[in-house]
Parts: sequence; structure tokens; C-alpha cells
Amino acid sequence: MITSLKISNYALIEHLDISFDKGMTCITGETGAGKSILMGGLGLVLGKRADLSVLKNNKKKCIIEASFLIGSYNLKDFFAKAGLDYEEETLLRREIVPNGKSRAFINDTPVNLDLLVSLSDVLIDVHSQLENQSLFKNEYQFLVLDAVAGNQEILKVYKNKLSKYQNTKKEYDQLNQLNEESAKIQDYNQFLYNELTVEELTPDMMTPLEEEIDQLSHVESLQQSLSQGIHLIEEEQVGLLTQLSSLNTLLSDASTKSKNMNIFRERVNILFIELKDILDDLIYKQETLESNPALLEKLLTRWDRLQSLFQKHHVDDIENLIKVRENLGKKLEETEDLGQRINALKDKLSELELSLEELSRQLHFNREEASSKLCGQMEQIISKMGMQNARFKIDLTLVDQFLINGKEKIDFLFAANLGSDFKPIKKVASGGEMSRIMLSIKAILSQFKQLPSIVFDEIDMGVSGTVSNEIANIMSHMSENMQVFTITHLPQVAAKGKQHFLVYKEVRGNTTTTKLKELDQEQRVKELAQMLSGEELTRTALDHAKQLLN
Repeated sequence: MITSLKISNYALIEHLDISFDKGMTCITGETGAGKSILMGGLGLVLGKRADLSVLKNNKKKCIIEASFLIGSYNLKDFFAKAGLDYEEETLLRREIVPNGKSRAFINDTPVNLDLLVSLSDVLIDVHSQLENQSLFKNEYQFLVLDAVAGNQEILKVYKNKLSKYQNTKKEYDQLNQLNEESAKIQDYNQFLYNELTVEELTPDMMTPLEEEIDQLSHVESLQQSLSQGIHLIEEEQVGLLTQLSSLNTLLSDASTKSKNMNIFRERVNILFIELKDILDDLIYKQETLESNPALLEKLLTRWDRLQSLFQKHHVDDIENLIKVRENLGKKLEETEDLGQRINALKDKLSELELSLEELSRQLHFNREEASSKLCGQMEQIISKMGMQNARFKIDLTLVDQFLINGKEKIDFLFAANLGSDFKPIKKVASGGEMSRIMLSIKAILSQFKQLPSIVFDEIDMGVSGTVSNEIANIMSHMSENMQVFTITHLPQVAAKGKQHFLVYKEVRGNTTTTKLKELDQEQRVKELAQMLSGEELTRTALDHAKQLLN
């Protein structure tokens, strides 16, 4: 509930500081006294746009503050998400400075207007005839019916499941599209991967391959070189082995004469042994080296394939070609994994669909049962407000898709007179009828859920007599469960208020200001009497006013 409102330097208001109680508060005043100015100031602190024209003195800033008790609204999560300090008595403040800039605060923390509006929507509901259009919206119609049906918890679970379903469906569709695109190139990737895999690529394969090709390409020349080398080593008279043997003999003779020469003999002996090993290897190589055109052709073919793969994949060496193969392998694995993920999401979607179907059936069943109850209550209330023959019907149409409130659409139907057909309420109800219908709906809602403080801004316009008495009774009954404000011209309504404020203008010199004062019992009698009889107070009007208050 709102506990206080302070306004300074706004329109015709210099300074205003008022406190409010629980229950029903009535605000009265002559036409033009400034009730709309008061509502404009309240609208500003609730987040409505403003400009410099709202400043009474354009050299000073306008400040509007409203204090609310919010303990019963479960707003701790809201404050936590917004990064705000939670206080059970929360202060909303709005400032408009002379340069036209506007600032908003929640508990002295600067906030943007969107956040201020989000909070104020929970705290206070300003209702005028213009607000009747909300009943035309499906979302509001569901809100009303679900309150009577007790669907809040089921609907909360449904909406949570629906959000998961929509996110899962989005992911499923995206992966399906990706899978379709992948399938188009999967066969080609598989071909490329197989083409590289069959080559059994290894990092050090190119050098041995090149060497083997070179050897097979020059067999005859190599055999000739080997033959000549063997001859140079083992020729009887001038071969290297013969020469080293002779040198070894000379050094052996010299070492008998000088031990210093022994080292040279040993070294020559090592050369002799090494040369014999070389000779054996050359002979073996000569014997095993043979021409193999078929193998050469095979190796050349493989060499050409590898060169072709280098060009195809735009790489220069075998290491990068191996990386290409590995990347292709990963893509193929990802495609296979994609299918598994799609199947998992499909199973999850099926599970969520079953759950949503069940929740939708529960919601629909509860709504079907509650619709006749709601229509009966509305008919009972508005019949007391001069609409004895009005009838209501709620049309629930099942659909195939999951919507925000279930698998159905809703329409409030209305027939104002006996014998007339039911039609959508937005097409047949007049402005006055809509005001009374909305009053009946909010009176019913107040029994089923915690509503914000509500302001009825001349909702009783155009009615009188018995109807005005009943409207007053309905508002008074609502105020037992919530805080109700009514701006009214009807004494019958004003008399029901626990508090009564008078809006009036005061002229001092060349300055006109709007003021608001709380009336005591005696002042209320006088105000109600003037509302009944006009400026001239009569004894009858005063007696009637006292009777209304009692």
C-alpha cells in the first residue's frame, strides 16, 4: 500500500505532503480544482514521461516522492535481480530539473524509467475509463479466469516448461538445419578422408620415398659405380687393400725400431679393417641392387598422388596434409555426434510435450469449471449496478499449438439485454458498461489474489442513485482486502471512504495553487452536503450527508 505522497513544484502544486491509511480513501473537489494534476503527479512518480511544462517554477526542480509498504508483494527477487536494496517500506522518487532532464530513484538508488514502471505496476493500479481496454486483451482475460480457477501454480509450472520447450525446439531446429547442411558435404568429406587415410601418411615418409625412387631410377649407374669401387679396393697389385697391407708392413717394421711409430701402425690397421667392411657392404649392395620397373612405377604413382593431394588441399608438406586428414576426421565425428544430439533433443521435446499436454488439460479443466462461477459472480455484481439483464459467457477454444497460457484461446462474451446474442465484449459494451464490468472484475479479483493499491479515477462518472450506492458498496467491500482510492463526484461513494481528501484551488495575489487537505468528520459533512445541494447548504442536504456517513 502507498503510505505517503509528497509533491513539490509540479504544475499548480507548490508543496504537498499527505499520508494515507489502509482501506478506502476518497478524493473529491470541484471540476477544475486540480484532481487531474494530482493524478499527473502520481503518474510521474510511477514512471510516466515528463517535460519542462510540469514545473510550476521553471527555476526550481520538481520532486515527487511516494512511499510504499511492499512486504506482501514477494518482491525480494525483483530487487535482487535489479541490484537494489530491498526495504519493506520502499521510497520511489522522481526529479525533473530546470534543464528538462528527469531522474528516477528507488530507495535513493538511480534507476531507469523502465525499471521504475516495472515496480510501480506491481504496487499501484490507476484505473480510469481509458483502462477498460485492458479487458479486451486475452492476457488480462486469462489472468482474471485463472485467478478464480486457482491456476496460478499450474500456470507457473506450465510457463516454465513452455520456456524450456521453446528453447529446446529452437536448438533442435538449428541443429537440424546444421545437420542438413552437413549432410550435403558429408559424403565429399568422407571421400577426402578416405583418400588421405589410404595413403597411410606419416610425418617422415617423404624422404625415404624420394630416396627409393632415386635409387630405382639410377640402378645401372649405381651398379657401375659399385663395381668400380670394389675394383679400386680389392685389385691385386694396386688396390687399396694391397696398398694398406704394404703400408702396415712398413709401419710394423718401423715400430720395432721406435715405439712411437706403433700408433701409426695401429691406425692403419683400423683403416684396413674398416675398408674390408666397406668392401663387404659394397659387394652386398651390388648383389642386391637390381632393376625393378614395376616397383619404380608404383612408387612414382604414389609420389604423384601425394603431390596431387598437396595441390588439392593447398598444402606444401606431409605434416600439413596429415592435419587436413585429422580435421576431416573431426568433422565426420562432429556430424555423427550431431545426430546423437538431435536424437537427445528430440527425446527431450517429446518429454516436454507430454508434460505440457497434461498441464494444458489441467488448466483447461479448471477454467471450464471456473468460467460459469466467474460469469455468475459478475452478473450478480453488475445487476446491482443497473444492468439486471446483462449476461456473460467465456468462450474457450482449443488450439493445436502451445500458447503462453496453454493450448486454448479465450474470449469474454457479453449480452446486455434479454434476447440479444452473445458477442465479444469489446464490440458491444458501452463505455459506461465497461466501467461497471471492470469494477465487478476487480472486486472479484481482490478475493483471489493480492492486488496492488487501486485508484479509481472517476470510474463512477455518469451514474447516480441506487447504482452509485452499489458502486460505493463494492469499492468499500474491496477495501477490506486492499487499499482503494476513488476520485469521485458522487457523495454516496465519497461517504464510504475511511479517509476523505478535498482538492481545491487557492488564489494569493496573482498566483493560483492546488492544495489537498484531509477532512475531519464535520468538514466531511459539509463537503458531502455541498456535493448533494451545491454551494447553498440546506438543512436537508446536511442531514442527508450525516445519514450517508452513518
